[in-house]
Amino acid sequence: MKDHESEEMYLETILVLKGVRPAVRSIDIAEKLGYAKSSVSRGMSLLQDRGYITVGDDGFIDFTEAGAQKANGIFERHGILTKLLKELGADDALAESNACRIEHVIDEELFELIKKRVNSDSV
Repeated sequence: MKDHESEEMYLETILVLKGVRPAVRSIDIAEKLGYAKSSVSRGMSLLQDRGYITVGDDGFIDFTEAGAQKANGIFERHGILTKLLKELGADDALAESNACRIEHVIDEELFELIKKRVNSDSV
């Protein structure tokens, strides 16, 4: 995997796909992201090496406990950042695309402050 961002993109994509289909394979990820199958295959090998996923003999991808936790954290960051950007006046597309970029570089401390603010506004 080239960097932290691609690792997170793969994990988040697996999580999203698992929400809409019973099983996820590398080809599904490649189609969703528009990546070459060979790139996704390499990425899946690295995620396996890092202990985030398992790939069965049937090619179906499952999260390990650590992988599920990481994917859910990334998904949460995306949702909260998107909500914040919409509250600031960004339209849906602008909020989504920018949240997707920000979620990979934001410091955890800053994210926790944003999360606290966004969640307090919703109560």
